[in-house]
Amino acid sequence: MIIDPITALAGLQSAISVVKKASKVANDLAGLAPSIAKMFDAKSVATKAMVEAKRSGNKSNLGAALQIEMALDEAKRFEAELMLLFQATGRADVWNKIKQRQQQMDIEDAHLARQAKAEEKKKKEEEAEYMAWAVATVVIVMFLGAVGWGIAEIQDLCAKSRCGR
Repeated sequence: MIIDPITALAGLQSAISVVKKASKVANDLAGLAPSIAKMFDAKSVATKAMVEAKRSGNKSNLGAALQIEMALDEAKRFEAELMLLFQATGRADVWNKIKQRQQQMDIEDAHLARQAKAEEKKKKEEEAEYMAWAVATVVIVMFLGAVGWGIAEIQDLCAKSRCGR
């Protein structure tokens, strides 16, 4: 699945904006939880889109990757502000748990990506093996057909010219 870099960038910028606005009016940090979750989701999507854009080598995608990189930097700075907000309200433990959970999810995502890549490789190997068997079967059938045709031609020639009798 290819992620559109421009859409990912817009999603990240929107999520950061929402969290900034919500943090100014929220009475407690619990009220920020949905917005913060959306920001982390958008950051994850944007990071994946940036990696894909850089891999593509397409100039327009590289420009989008640069924009995403800048937005990710802004998100990183804003995360530092959020961390300070959690610490200032005596909820540093909650922030630490959020970051631990994010790290666990990143590890799980990496594991799932490796697993998907391995499954794709296995599928390609199976397809290659299937093609090899198909080609081998066609070659054998053609060979046997040629041998059969040759035998039929020899029999026809011998019937006409009485070879070997």
